[in-house]
Amino acid sequence: MPRSTRREFIKQSTALGAAFWVAGQPAWADSKSPIERLNFACIGVDGKGSSDSNDAGNHGNIVAICDIDDRRLAKKAARYPDARKFNDYREMLTEMEKEIDAVTVSTPDHSHAPASVMAMKMGKHCFCQKPLTWSVHEARVMRETAEQYGVATQMGNQGTSQNGLREAVEIIRTGGIGEVADVHIWTNRPVWPQGTGRPSDTPPVPKHIHWDLFLGPAPERPYHPAYQPFNWRGWLDFGTGALGDMACHTANLAVMALDLFDPETIVAESSGIVENETYPKSSKIVFEFPERGELPPTTLTWYDGGNLPPAELAPGQELSDSGLILVGSEGTLYSPNDYGAKYFLLPEDKFADYEKPEPTLPRSPGHFTEFANACKGGDPAMSNFNYASRLTETILLGNIAMRAGEKIEWDAENQHVKNIESANEFVGREYRDGWTL
Repeated sequence: MPRSTRREFIKQSTALGAAFWVAGQPAWADSKSPIERLNFACIGVDGKGSSDSNDAGNHGNIVAICDIDDRRLAKKAARYPDARKFNDYREMLTEMEKEIDAVTVSTPDHSHAPASVMAMKMGKHCFCQKPLTWSVHEARVMRETAEQYGVATQMGNQGTSQNGLREAVEIIRTGGIGEVADVHIWTNRPVWPQGTGRPSDTPPVPKHIHWDLFLGPAPERPYHPAYQPFNWRGWLDFGTGALGDMACHTANLAVMALDLFDPETIVAESSGIVENETYPKSSKIVFEFPERGELPPTTLTWYDGGNLPPAELAPGQELSDSGLILVGSEGTLYSPNDYGAKYFLLPEDKFADYEKPEPTLPRSPGHFTEFANACKGGDPAMSNFNYASRLTETILLGNIAMRAGEKIEWDAENQHVKNIESANEFVGREYRDGWTL
């Protein structure tokens, strides 16, 4: 069935299931015919990609799987034996374009954008893990591409679908703690090696690893187990460090509630980027946001590597190793949770009789289910690329400031560092030959 015909058929046949719940079950559970079910291709199928591909399998047919690691590919193929296997997502998308409705992209950060953009340009709906992209420039391209091709999208920051986060957003938006001008966010990351230089030895590439495909758009370098399969997060060429790994989760509540997009200045204090290779062992990053409509200027401070905000900001609470604090003129919201799913209004005695506002945000049927429903013509997932790309742009500006080594002044419209011309090389990068955005 041609792509456009199949896409319209799925929308029409599931129109009555676009609502989040039907008789207590997810709408997607009602589809019995294989042709009515979404056909997914999964790029990256172990680690987080394992659960993402399984989520896809629970909502449709897995028709293709792709991984640069033959062992991981074989492991996933045992669960989905009818899926075609690929090592190169470019070949998979080209060969199976007419059979695929949607993709999941669960690769290292540096391959998120090229894989997702290629799929979206083919008209494929796209679920992509956080952070949405490796660079600020890529995030903007992801948003523009999704809009241009009219595809359903979602970033994998699962906290967005937690009712606790949505409830907290409603409290902040309705003035539950007054005006918020001070936000603090912290994480226990990194939990992988950072603050080190490039390995000097060059061991052989394991037979089950397709190293050139792992590199993808990143600059050429010899294989080393220091980069793959997990510790790539700490390397500038492949990951986005502690900030990129967790801020799309932990900052999500504050960004959504307060429209914290497009900061004017960002400055980072850190233990130092080593040899232009790895992110620092610890950092503190301050983002300054201007007035946003009726919202006052706001400062957001990020902490990682063991740094924490002042404990007195959350009176009566012992700070967790990851969380956020929103300091308002009438009180404080403290979440001891990576995802904003749990929160406290402080001081607790003041808010003992607090009545929560009436819900204004829909309650989620489940993170991936939101995406599947959107693919079938339902409402957009809340963490669609229009929102997720702006969140990612905001977050990744911290890495630009870290690499610049001093405060940067940001022109969001033109994606340009105004006061340090040399820092603009960190907004994006040239891809290696054979890879495109």
